[in-house]
Amino acid sequence: MQCSGPLPEIGALDRVEIVVESWRWDFAHERAEDIAFHFAARRRERPALWNGRVLLLHRFAVENGVLRGASFETDYANFLAWRDWGCPGAGVFNVFAAAALQAADGAFLVGRMAPFTSIAGQWLFPCGTPDPKDVSAGMLDLAGSARRELFEETGLDIGALQADAGWTLVRDNSFVALLKRVTANQSAEDLHARIARYLAGEAQPEFSEIRILRGIADIDADMPRFLRMYLAAAWAGAGGALS
Repeated sequence: MQCSGPLPEIGALDRVEIVVESWRWDFAHERAEDIAFHFAARRRERPALWNGRVLLLHRFAVENGVLRGASFETDYANFLAWRDWGCPGAGVFNVFAAAALQAADGAFLVGRMAPFTSIAGQWLFPCGTPDPKDVSAGMLDLAGSARRELFEETGLDIGALQADAGWTLVRDNSFVALLKRVTANQSAEDLHARIARYLAGEAQPEFSEIRILRGIADIDADMPRFLRMYLAAAWAGAGGALS
């Protein structure tokens, strides 16, 4: 479920600095029984759902091109219930990094989330809710998270791609998406074929298929609002859709 709210805000960032700290999330404590029932029901629908630890944001501010904030660990079950129930309460945000994968010819590539995932059917760039593997020296390493998700979901090594130095921030109510454009030296068709071969060799790939996007006409309702906003802005900055 997409948390409701106004149209998203979008802007450029030079850096992201998010500390990890202990913090009590009242929602998770006060609704623990409801959350347990909800997660049990969701697992009956999708048995592969994992109740590990994830990180959410509980405060942040943007100043002079730098996003600074603080994150905390919680169970995935707590996050899933919060997201499914429309992100109740104020002061908590779903922060995540996405690798905005672009081919040498300017087209973007997205994947459709597989049926076993909690957001099955949505088209997304490689991304995911950060977890403790994305913490380094007490800081949330979102660049590392983007690198890991890109490799896990497509088989691509970000070190072999051209990665933008900064980020694009899309703030959509309780969603804080941080997108880093990564550009391959292959055409969209060649990149599509390469990722498809990788997915075919995986036992349980998170993407069920890959799609090439060349312009506004390729945007559809199965893409979350932050992605639609990012693509529209990227194509507007490039002078419109690709020919």
